[in-house]
Amino acid sequence: MMEKNQKVIIVPCSGIGKPYGTVSREAAYEVTDEMRHAQTQLVSLALLVLGDEESRAVVAGYPAITIDGCKLACAAKMVQQSGGTVAQEIAVLDVYRRHKDLKPLGIAELNEGGKKLARVLAEEVTSMVDGIITGKKAGENA
Repeated sequence: MMEKNQKVIIVPCSGIGKPYGTVSREAAYEVTDEMRHAQTQLVSLALLVLGDEESRAVVAGYPAITIDGCKLACAAKMVQQSGGTVAQEIAVLDVYRRHKDLKPLGIAELNEGGKKLARVLAEEVTSMVDGIITGKKAGENA
């Protein structure tokens, strides 16, 4: 179980110009702004890549969930290279494979399928956050 003031860091893909990257970021915004605002903090992958000291310190101080848009797993790799711990990883493509009816299209503005896919992804990430906070894996009973 985590300490009361601890947070879970969410680091989404920065795949600019790609629908899966946009889905990743939209899901991260839903988790950090709406679903688990008090328990999470968003850290920009771009700031980690640039070596931003504040972002690196945050990532090094708390468990992180990375949301990657493709097989390159840039978010997971950068968290580790920044001295952080990846507590959970999730890939947009894996979620899409389970929900093929939610094909994301668009970049600046996702289509309806992409928005719904982002919501499903956000719900999965929220379960991961809850698991990290309680010390239980997603789906595990008391």
